[in-house]
Amino acid sequence: MPVLEHLWIIPLLPLLGAAANGLLGRGWSAKRVNMVALGSTGLAFAAVLELTREFFYLGADQLPWMPPSYFTWIAAGGFRADFALQVDQLTLVMLLVVTGVGWLIHIYSTGYMSDDPGYTRFFAYLNLFMFFMLILVLAANYALMFVGWEGVGLSSYLLIGFWFLKSSATNAGNKAFWVNRIGDYGFLLGLFLMFRTFASLDFSSVFPQAAALPVESSGHGVLTAIALLLFVGATGKSAQLPLYVWLPDAMEGPTPVSALIHAATMVTAGVYMVARSSMIFTHAPRAMLVVAVIGAVTALFAATIAFVQTDIKKVLAYSTVSQLGYMFLGLGVGAFGAGIFHLMTHAFFKGLLFLGAGSVIHAMGGEQDLRKMGGLRKKIPWTYGTMLMATLAIAGAPGFSGFFSKDEILGSIGTSAGGQILWIVGVVTAGLTAFYMFRLLFLAFHGAPRYDEHAVHVHESPKKMLVPLVVLAVLSVVGGWWAAPELFGGPNYFDRFLAPVFAASGAMLEEMSRAFVLERMAATVSVALIGFLVAWWMYVRRTGTAQHVGESRSPIYRLLAGKYFVDQLYAAVIVRPLVWISRVVLWHGVDEGVIDGTVNGVGQSAQVGGGILRRIYSGNTRSYATWVVLGAAVLVTFLLWMGR
Repeated sequence: MPVLEHLWIIPLLPLLGAAANGLLGRGWSAKRVNMVALGSTGLAFAAVLELTREFFYLGADQLPWMPPSYFTWIAAGGFRADFALQVDQLTLVMLLVVTGVGWLIHIYSTGYMSDDPGYTRFFAYLNLFMFFMLILVLAANYALMFVGWEGVGLSSYLLIGFWFLKSSATNAGNKAFWVNRIGDYGFLLGLFLMFRTFASLDFSSVFPQAAALPVESSGHGVLTAIALLLFVGATGKSAQLPLYVWLPDAMEGPTPVSALIHAATMVTAGVYMVARSSMIFTHAPRAMLVVAVIGAVTALFAATIAFVQTDIKKVLAYSTVSQLGYMFLGLGVGAFGAGIFHLMTHAFFKGLLFLGAGSVIHAMGGEQDLRKMGGLRKKIPWTYGTMLMATLAIAGAPGFSGFFSKDEILGSIGTSAGGQILWIVGVVTAGLTAFYMFRLLFLAFHGAPRYDEHAVHVHESPKKMLVPLVVLAVLSVVGGWWAAPELFGGPNYFDRFLAPVFAASGAMLEEMSRAFVLERMAATVSVALIGFLVAWWMYVRRTGTAQHVGESRSPIYRLLAGKYFVDQLYAAVIVRPLVWISRVVLWHGVDEGVIDGTVNGVGQSAQVGGGILRRIYSGNTRSYATWVVLGAAVLVTFLLWMGR
């Protein structure tokens, strides 16, 4: 049965796994849970590999491939949304990343979560996430994409707050949920405006109509408005300024969750959505400028915060925010292929870094503070070796995957005044990235142990955790070699593969000579090398230097350690006023004062009236006679007064 004709098989498999473990797995053994969870995602990955084989037999005139609509999902007035799936080159790359890296993380989780009492529930949530992410990627219209979009948000909420007995975990889950709702509100408004403009949300209808419209160079027009609203959604899901604050707190979830959702897949949903909407964005150059600027500023902003973090997962969290900024920088300058290329390589090395961090935490008995590690290089050599490969990749060391994808983004930035500023920001961020990543590596693995070796028995992780690390380490090295021939005047095979998806968008990149691009690469590598040397000097050669800087508590250090106090600012300006309004005005004022007051007042009035009537109807004959005489007197007096 050809997978091309039955794309629904791919998302259905993890959905069945989630349903089986979630509904039936309570009494199952870990082996049976593993069989269902790993079997469903492994089969989904196998189906994608078969889809890849079938895909290359398609002609260019058949893409994107979209089987007939399976059924009409929504029909209301002039609005119609089908459950329709499609596949093209962009979809295929995302499918391979989601299912391939996702399956490796599932394997790793069987070791990392082996002693957790919520083992079955964890894999049910993880499978559910895979289902929604695959729906998001395969959707042939924005309505169905939004289902996947919201579904991964729900799954993220469940997985971040997985250890729900910890208030920090539930608070982090709630924070992620609400911050994403802000972005999703913008996304929805963009879809409403899109339907009003094009009378459809189907890719096959929206993109040709958008292509027929003129480019809105002035920044005034419906396409610019749609693009900016869609980007609001992307800033929430992909943790860009100003909606990035949820992702660092999301590290409260289990480490495999951080690797799968907050490094490799979910947070890249916004990047994918913008790339998928390239036809709209390229007709709104002012919106693309906003994307590039927000991406560049976020990359630099988050990198400076990662500079001083002491929690190993928090360093990687801010690194993820920074690398997502790089991706948006690439999309914003029109290098859509380079942005997706970095998305793919980032999934390899950042997924590996999070899994490696999990291996370190596992070895240290749950310790996450880098200041309490050190000297682990010889005790957990496999973890160290694989994390070294990932660190070299993210730092952009020549020959590693990050070198090709990151430098392609920086090499695609134009030479205008604005372009030069964006390029400088990107290069400085590359230097900061090399510094904070090697700082993490040196603090964790080099130097003398800073923990009690008698109390903490450091041990290497089991094979089921190490095998995914080794596979991702290999991909972190070779994953960027698609672009290697370009260094020698040959083609960039990754860009060539994705070219049909973005060619119709009319994305125009400034033509630059090969020598100029190589000069830019050399500059980026040089700055990254400086970052490495500074980290080596401070944390290996002269360890007292870093300690002195930390103890000095300089204003800049306090500002970075406080994460620019953005959370405190949001709490003071947004959270506390909303809590005050909801508690004092809405609860005590409206709910208790008006609503409850009205209901209680009616009840009290009825009670008082009943009390009066109870006294009148006492059953006493003399009392009744008195009331009759009194009533007759009042009536006669009234009649006499009216007759005057």
